[in-house]
Amino acid sequence: MDDLEALEAEARASLAEAGDEAAVDAWRVAWLGRRGRLTTVLRGVRDLPPEVRPRVGAGANRLKAALEDAGDEHRTRLLASAADAESIDVSLPGRNPPLGSLHPITLTRRLLERTFRDMGFDVVEGPDVELEEYNFDRLRIPAGHPARDMWDTIWVAGDDDGPRQLLRTHTSPMQIRYLERREPPIRVIVPGACYRYEATDATHEWMLTQIEGLVIDENLSFAHLKGTLEAFVRRMFGADIETRFRCDYFPFVEPGAELGVRWQGDWLEVLGCGMVHPEIIEDAGLDPERYTGFAFGMGVERVAMLRYGVRDIRHFYRNDVRFLRQFEGRR
Repeated sequence: MDDLEALEAEARASLAEAGDEAAVDAWRVAWLGRRGRLTTVLRGVRDLPPEVRPRVGAGANRLKAALEDAGDEHRTRLLASAADAESIDVSLPGRNPPLGSLHPITLTRRLLERTFRDMGFDVVEGPDVELEEYNFDRLRIPAGHPARDMWDTIWVAGDDDGPRQLLRTHTSPMQIRYLERREPPIRVIVPGACYRYEATDATHEWMLTQIEGLVIDENLSFAHLKGTLEAFVRRMFGADIETRFRCDYFPFVEPGAELGVRWQGDWLEVLGCGMVHPEIIEDAGLDPERYTGFAFGMGVERVAMLRYGVRDIRHFYRNDVRFLRQFEGRR
């Protein structure tokens, strides 16, 4: 019995030195395992004289139960201590958790919106599912007009007996909707997604983000259009950027033009623009002799490609984390 007391003291001293779960497991194997020291004592009880065998056996079994309880309690204390170490100390300064970042198209869209807001433009949005009337007819693109071939349309609903609906092919329908609700002077941009049924390649996607601009007031001329857009381009790409305007065709403006910038030695188109067609102004209930205006539209993806040096538009929507992480921390 004296040997059992000495054995218990040694086992408890060894357990106190176990500093983690692995050490507790090793201690349990050393003392309570199949070849453990206490197990060896229990197996040797049968060799003791009959008169002491019951008392020593009972003492060894009580010691085994006590050591098992001691091992469990020590493990519990270690786990509780580890949990306390990892708990939040509310007295410490805050730490920023790892978060995601804004998509490069969102970054570019917000930058464009801030730029035009600083120039006095309001920002509005229109519906993604649009009526044929607003997407085509009232923009001087009636059924059968060759200009409809410029927009590969994804039709949604409707037939000959009701209005046809489609995923808008451009943000220009909001020009008509806004003119229905507002009186001049008007200075507004319309950001939003557009959809076209076309094959994708390095410069084309079936879904794209556009920003439409509309300005209506008295005595506006093409010079106002050029001044506004050149100021915008300088804000976006730097004061030394070289620009050019070339003639282009859009059914709802006259004259129409495209604005290009010289980028890495080449001319790249940034946006289409032009003076709002008098029929659009008259259809809105305004006097085209008194009011004039200009409109413009640009692809946000194209601006993002220029701004960040991205050569393939498809990178933006492949959800490749390696690509997206390059924009962390940008605003």
